[in-house]
Amino acid sequence: MSKITGLDTFDVRFPTSRTLSGSDAMNEAPDYSAAYVVVRTDATAPDGGELAGYGFAFTIGRGNEVQLAAIRALEPFLAGQDLDAITGEPGDPVALGDLYRRLVTDSPLHWLGPACGVIHMATGAVLNACWDLAARRAGMPLWLLLASLSPEQLADLVDFRYLADALTRDQAVGLLERALDGRAERIAALCRDGYPAYSTAPGWLGYSDELLAALCDEAVRDGFKQVKVKVGASVTDDKRRLAIARETVGPDIGIAIDANQVWDVPTAAGWVRELAQFRPAWIEEPTSPDDILGTAAIRRAVAPVLVASGEHVANRVLFKQLLQAQAIDVMQIDACRVAGVNENIANLLLAAKFGVPVYPHAGGVGLCEIVQHLSMFDYVAVSGTPRMIEWIDHLHEHFEAPAVVSGGYYAAPEAPGASTRMRPESVAEYTYPDGAAWRS
Repeated sequence: MSKITGLDTFDVRFPTSRTLSGSDAMNEAPDYSAAYVVVRTDATAPDGGELAGYGFAFTIGRGNEVQLAAIRALEPFLAGQDLDAITGEPGDPVALGDLYRRLVTDSPLHWLGPACGVIHMATGAVLNACWDLAARRAGMPLWLLLASLSPEQLADLVDFRYLADALTRDQAVGLLERALDGRAERIAALCRDGYPAYSTAPGWLGYSDELLAALCDEAVRDGFKQVKVKVGASVTDDKRRLAIARETVGPDIGIAIDANQVWDVPTAAGWVRELAQFRPAWIEEPTSPDDILGTAAIRRAVAPVLVASGEHVANRVLFKQLLQAQAIDVMQIDACRVAGVNENIANLLLAAKFGVPVYPHAGGVGLCEIVQHLSMFDYVAVSGTPRMIEWIDHLHEHFEAPAVVSGGYYAAPEAPGASTRMRPESVAEYTYPDGAAWRS
């Protein structure tokens, strides 16, 4: 009988503040970081190596050690447990629904949220690692493992408590059953053509006008049909930078804009109207992600400009309320903000119920790698429609199976797992504060 032996954790930080990659109006000089966790077992992987699962919570530097402490607080739920009891038998991960419910309902840890903040992100890191473990054990990429499950199996992974006024289990099963037709054809199309991407690489707020123009031009030449530009520090600067971006990409390429929560409601409404002349594809995070009614008011005020939010939305209940309040046109799930794959399945089902498209957030270390699996699962087994996944062009080299984008499309992952395993040499090089990158 194989067991989970415990968790290993690592404080991994990349000094992106040195180049201002990742800079925006709220986060002027972040260091993209991963509170990285490895779920160890005494089992052997199908390829003969160690069987383990890999996950992380994405942070931006200071406080990563706090996130790691929360992850370690979850170790007693896994250490010494039978592997089948945690992940289910190979190819049938239904037990991960039970694990999700145990972790998010543990009374003392629930008190620290509830279902939000550091403890909820820690739950997501551990659950994502367990999903990576389950997919590795099954010898399948995560998206395909999820897409191979029946509607009933997928519904069993979701906690419908607090959702029943918007989405019941029976309704979820009905949505999934309707998507059964054409699954095989969508899998074939995905493997053949890939999944559309848009690029955030040009638009970091700390970049010069010259670099913005050069990277916008490069994005168009690379086949991207949309770019994203950060806004919100100065309306004058925003107008100048958006004029440069629009002139560079031309009239047919989308330009999304992202304020990263810096505005209050009246400011957001007026500011977006000032920028509407540049035909933004959407305004992202125009105010606090917790302000459901304020976001709805902004949406009414800035129409026909679309409103997008979600990367900092803490849980499925807040997503439910955003949808019920008709506050968003675009839903942006984040693979590492909520409680992992299980809660994001709930979020995808909610979006499908309300007819709102999901364009995930992926602006952070490792987020492109893992969220591609959720979008591809959504396309195959939930919505039946491909949207776009955000793409950033750095830090992928630190992963053993990095996300690959070519011609503006993500290639469907083929390697078993959730694409979340970091290269051991990268972990050693960037472990804070002892890695070489932080001693230089």
